[in-house]
Amino acid sequence: MARYSKGTQDKVEKVMGEYKRGTLKSGGSGKKVTDRKQAIAIGLSEAREKGEKVPKKTSKKTAPKKKAAKKKSAAKKAAPKKAASRGKTMMTKKAANKSGVKKKAAKKRSTATKKSASKKMARKSS
Repeated sequence: MARYSKGTQDKVEKVMGEYKRGTLKSGGSGKKVTDRKQAIAIGLSEAREKGEKVPKKTSKKTAPKKKAAKKKSAAKKAAPKKAASRGKTMMTKKAANKSGVKKKAAKKRSTATKKSASKKMARKSS
């Protein structure tokens, strides 16, 4: 079974020819492509846009995780569960932010009323 269609092979071949002649430019910045793998990726991408048969994109391979790393992540997962049980007494971040905003607004109002009251008093005394 062929992984790539004939149209995809032709497209990559044309793009590689452009790359070898130095006329292939990247789509984003418009700079000349100097990496062979990037040229192939451009060819496959264009073939995908055209609707040709191309395998799915693969994700970047990462180094295999060690067993010790799994233990650490398990310990981290256990910690939030404890915090969640205490959540009844603790406010959520949203609620804390809202109450903080309300407090600030109330504080501004109280200082504004104090100032206006002091101005009224000054007018009455004069």
